[in-house]
Amino acid sequence: MAKPALGMLETKGFNALLEGCDAALKSADVTMTGWDKIGSGLVTAFFIGDVAAVKAAVDAGAEAASQVGTVQGVQVIPRPHDDIAKLGKWMG
Repeated sequence: MAKPALGMLETKGFNALLEGCDAALKSADVTMTGWDKIGSGLVTAFFIGDVAAVKAAVDAGAEAASQVGTVQGVQVIPRPHDDIAKLGKWMG
Protein backbone atom coordinates (compact mmCIF):
# COMPACT_ATOMS: atom_id res chain seq x y z
CA MET A 1 0.00 0.00 0.00
CA ALA A 2 1.22 3.48 -0.80
CA LYS A 3 1.41 6.09 1.92
CA PRO A 4 -1.97 5.98 3.71
CA ALA A 5 -4.35 8.90 3.84
CA LEU A 6 -5.24 10.39 7.20
CA GLY A 7 -8.86 11.14 8.07
CA MET A 8 -10.17 12.99 11.11
CA LEU A 9 -13.67 13.26 12.54
CA GLU A 10 -14.27 15.78 15.32
CA THR A 11 -17.49 15.96 17.31
CA LYS A 12 -18.94 17.68 20.33
CA GLY A 13 -19.29 14.85 22.85
CA PHE A 14 -18.14 11.27 23.03
CA ASN A 15 -21.51 9.71 22.16
CA ALA A 16 -21.55 11.36 18.75
CA LEU A 17 -17.95 10.30 18.15
CA LEU A 18 -18.70 6.70 19.07
CA GLU A 19 -21.65 6.60 16.68
CA GLY A 20 -19.54 8.20 13.94
CA CYS A 21 -16.64 5.80 14.44
CA ASP A 22 -18.95 2.79 14.30
CA ALA A 23 -20.40 3.96 10.98
CA ALA A 24 -16.98 4.88 9.58
CA LEU A 25 -15.44 1.51 10.37
CA LYS A 26 -18.43 -0.37 8.92
CA SER A 27 -18.52 1.66 5.71
CA ALA A 28 -14.99 1.24 4.37
CA ASP A 29 -11.71 -0.63 4.75
CA VAL A 30 -9.99 1.78 7.13
CA THR A 31 -8.15 1.46 10.42
CA MET A 32 -8.99 3.62 13.39
CA THR A 33 -5.65 4.49 14.93
CA GLY A 34 -6.99 6.30 17.96
CA TRP A 35 -8.94 9.20 19.34
CA ASP A 36 -8.09 12.25 21.40
CA LYS A 37 -9.96 14.42 23.87
CA ILE A 38 -9.38 17.99 22.73
CA GLY A 39 -11.19 19.81 25.53
CA SER A 40 -14.47 21.65 26.04
CA GLY A 41 -16.32 18.50 25.00
CA LEU A 42 -14.54 18.13 21.65
CA VAL A 43 -13.19 14.71 20.68
CA THR A 44 -11.42 13.63 17.49
CA ALA A 45 -10.97 10.20 15.91
CA PHE A 46 -8.20 9.34 13.43
CA PHE A 47 -8.46 6.89 10.54
CA ILE A 48 -5.93 5.68 7.98
CA GLY A 49 -6.30 3.81 4.71
CA ASP A 50 -6.35 4.56 1.02
CA VAL A 51 -7.75 7.94 0.04
CA ALA A 52 -11.11 6.76 -1.29
CA ALA A 53 -11.76 4.53 1.70
CA VAL A 54 -10.85 7.23 4.21
CA LYS A 55 -13.05 9.77 2.43
CA ALA A 56 -15.99 7.34 2.39
CA ALA A 57 -15.46 6.42 6.04
CA VAL A 58 -15.21 10.01 7.26
CA ASP A 59 -18.30 11.02 5.28
CA ALA A 60 -20.32 8.09 6.65
CA GLY A 61 -19.05 8.81 10.15
CA ALA A 62 -19.98 12.47 9.95
CA GLU A 63 -23.48 11.62 8.73
CA ALA A 64 -24.07 9.15 11.55
CA ALA A 65 -22.56 11.42 14.21
CA SER A 66 -24.75 14.32 13.12
CA GLN A 67 -27.82 12.21 13.94
CA VAL A 68 -26.68 11.97 17.57
CA GLY A 69 -24.84 15.24 18.20
CA THR A 70 -22.79 17.96 16.58
CA VAL A 71 -20.02 17.38 14.06
CA GLN A 72 -17.39 20.08 14.49
CA GLY A 73 -15.30 19.13 11.48
CA VAL A 74 -13.91 16.49 9.16
CA GLN A 75 -10.64 16.44 7.26
CA VAL A 76 -8.92 14.04 4.88
CA ILE A 77 -5.23 14.50 4.10
CA PRO A 78 -4.33 12.33 1.08
CA ARG A 79 -0.58 11.94 1.57
CA PRO A 80 0.44 13.47 4.89
CA HIS A 81 4.07 14.49 5.24
CA ASP A 82 6.20 12.12 7.32
CA ASP A 83 6.64 14.79 9.99
CA ILE A 84 2.88 14.79 10.65
CA ALA A 85 3.32 11.40 12.36
CA LYS A 86 5.53 13.10 14.94
CA LEU A 87 2.55 15.13 16.16
CA GLY A 88 0.78 12.14 17.65
CA LYS A 89 0.80 8.41 18.16
CA TRP A 90 -2.21 7.93 15.88
CA MET A 91 -0.19 7.40 12.69
CA GLY A 92 1.15 4.07 13.89
